[in-house]
Amino acid sequence: MRLLTRARLQARKAPRAKRTADFDRAVAEFFMRLALEEAAKGLGRTSPNPVVGAVLVKRGRIIARGYHRRAGTAHAEVVALEAAGSKARGADLYTTLEPCDHYGRTPPCSQAILDAGVRRVFTGSSDPNPKVNGKGVARLRRAGVEVVTGVLKEDADRLNRPFFKAMSTGLPYVTLKAAVTLDGKLATATGDSRWVTGEAAREQVHRLRDQVDVILVGANTVRKDNPQLTTRLPDGNGKDPVRVVVDSHLSLSPKLTVFTQRSPARTVVATLEDPTGRKAKRFAALGVDIWQLPAKGERVDLAALMRRIAKEGLNHVLVEGGAEMYGSFLREELADELLLFVAPKLIGSEGLSWTGSLGVKQMARALSVGKLSYEQVGEDLLIRAQLSAPR
Repeated sequence: MRLLTRARLQARKAPRAKRTADFDRAVAEFFMRLALEEAAKGLGRTSPNPVVGAVLVKRGRIIARGYHRRAGTAHAEVVALEAAGSKARGADLYTTLEPCDHYGRTPPCSQAILDAGVRRVFTGSSDPNPKVNGKGVARLRRAGVEVVTGVLKEDADRLNRPFFKAMSTGLPYVTLKAAVTLDGKLATATGDSRWVTGEAAREQVHRLRDQVDVILVGANTVRKDNPQLTTRLPDGNGKDPVRVVVDSHLSLSPKLTVFTQRSPARTVVATLEDPTGRKAKRFAALGVDIWQLPAKGERVDLAALMRRIAKEGLNHVLVEGGAEMYGSFLREELADELLLFVAPKLIGSEGLSWTGSLGVKQMARALSVGKLSYEQVGEDLLIRAQLSAPR
């Protein structure tokens, strides 16, 4: 079936689809969804750049697709244009982010679009980068190219929340992920936590690891669970994130798996200790990076650690434990998103709570969350929430 036919069928099903003299919005949204699917292929691989997807369409048929694979390689628009060759002339380009208009590691996409003779450009998000921020759209319009902005903007923005936050605040986007029982426990009183959730939920966690830049845990989690902190997908094609262990006083043994397990990704210990000291050298000998950070009380200042991570060009941090670490991120308002995998199990009051202390003494001071959603994952329930500051 021709894609235009499919798009028109979708347009007829869409409630109150808006039509203008120039384009059918339902058709534009159909092709933008395909561009978003392309963009998602780059998740976890493009930092410090955003993820971007592009689709070239001519007479209702897709002639090329592309996505940004990693920083320093061709942008999505250029990948699609090169794949289309001379067929790009007179085509419509759907791109999830406005085209860049400056020379960085690669030439500006706006000029490549003009050189290819593209007829119209549809964009999803605006780019907050001051080097872009409307300049690419302006160049195209000055040259007579019709540009339609804001197509599926909310979906496009959601895909690049880590990039947008890093660009605007100098901090990475932080997701807290925990696997808990129905009564909110991470583990039994003895510390046993294998396994709280089922196989389907654990596989989804590995897919999440594949799409983030950093996985971060505290020293207690490493000491108790001895995790690998790698991505293990059924097809074996997962990407390991940078592994960051917060060990304020270098109390962990360098013989633990996270330090000895070979991975293409870096392993980092965030600490207060001197990186040239005897304890630090034991880790450095294994190829572990030692980041000495400022103190907050007796522990690593997590805000300083987040700034360091962002400066390393890493936009998305996944925090996987433990309770003290979750509590610290929540108290210091450093987390953006919460993912709770809830298992249909009960442990009781003697179990270990997943948050640690939040210091809430009045219900009116409870930490509020927003945009709550849920989905079934195997036998477990995944609850998603956006985090907001306490009232």
